[in-house]
Amino acid sequence: MDLFDLSNPARSGSIAPLAYRMRPRNLDELQGQVRVVGPGTPLRRAIEKDQLGSLVLYGPPGTGKTSIAQIIAAVTSSHFESVSPVTAGVNDIKRIAAEARDRYKFDRMRTILFVDEIHRFNKSQQDVLLPFVEDGTLTLIGATTENPLYELNNALLSRVKLYVLETLDQTALSSILDQALHDAGRGLGQYDIILEEEAREEITRICKGDARMALNIVEAVVNSFLPPDGHLTIDRELLARITMKPLVKYDRSGDYHYDTISAFIKSIRGSDPDAALFWLAAMLEGGEDPRFIARRLIVHAAEDIGLADPFALTMATSAADAVQFVGMPEARIPLAEATIYLATAPKSNSSKTAIDAALATVRQSKSIKVPLHLADTSHSQAGKLLGHGQGYKYPPAFGGYVNQRYLPEEHQDVSFYHPSTEGYEEKVRAFLARLPRK
Repeated sequence: MDLFDLSNPARSGSIAPLAYRMRPRNLDELQGQVRVVGPGTPLRRAIEKDQLGSLVLYGPPGTGKTSIAQIIAAVTSSHFESVSPVTAGVNDIKRIAAEARDRYKFDRMRTILFVDEIHRFNKSQQDVLLPFVEDGTLTLIGATTENPLYELNNALLSRVKLYVLETLDQTALSSILDQALHDAGRGLGQYDIILEEEAREEITRICKGDARMALNIVEAVVNSFLPPDGHLTIDRELLARITMKPLVKYDRSGDYHYDTISAFIKSIRGSDPDAALFWLAAMLEGGEDPRFIARRLIVHAAEDIGLADPFALTMATSAADAVQFVGMPEARIPLAEATIYLATAPKSNSSKTAIDAALATVRQSKSIKVPLHLADTSHSQAGKLLGHGQGYKYPPAFGGYVNQRYLPEEHQDVSFYHPSTEGYEEKVRAFLARLPRK
């Protein structure tokens, strides 16, 4: 219980960081998560009745995942164990489970295992944990910033309840800051600190919903500039001397990476250049590899624009070349140019649909035989001995088009490509419509 004892003065004293000292002590102090642990919610009732099942808390940093676990520790009658995925091995999990069995057998006390950053559990760790969660030996509480649908195996996911925590809004962050500034026991209430409204708004903007980051910024300002008399006014100028540059929360290898590139591409697909530029800026400011962005633009140009505007692919590949040639920060301009062009281009996925249909047909074909009149005639005897090329008509010699069979006989009636009516593809549709077909 020592690990989670919120009343332990050695852990809650001024030596601990402000963000740690200001962790909520009960569910009523928890800000911004009413939907998950507000009065009457299933999770809150389970906590208050000590009838908790295994669960995973999923949400961005600084939104209260660890705080909820600590609150559970303070109100539940269960024994708490905490492990780190980085340092805990398979044998550690087995040992904790064995102790949990004995604890329940002799003391009738259940054991809750808290795993912070549970997405770092490898397959072996998850496999060992699974039977103990399944038979109730351990009640698992996992916390993660990464999407558990991708990071946890299906067997473990099926045995836990998933709770999604929301990014803290400006109101929640402002309340947390006020509590820290006025709480004399745990916070900064023993000083006379005024947080100007513009500085407050700047902090909430910089932190993007992360309470820990907000408190860390305030603590850094106080530690750096608080005079001996304890009177301090935090304004935007003072704040700028600490923050220097707004911090964009962006993990190039994490869940937000995939969500942001998804929002970027979907904004382009939805023909919203402003939204596309916003997500492009978020990625660039967060340190995303511009080559990755360029690759996604190329894929999008071919997949979602295609022949509706054939120049879109040229624009995307040119932007990729520019990224390689000039690098950042100048590469932001051709990336933006390509983004705007693709967002405002007509859209058609007919090329993707056509190749996918053709691939499906090829995979389902029992055999694939090239018609003899289309077969290779580079050898002088191919036509005479093998019948290759016999009957083939060279289209340029017949005005540019010959009505002859190009597909294998068993597939002569299939049609893969269906041009849309968007942009240049309307001309393609009209051209194909003029051609005589068998």
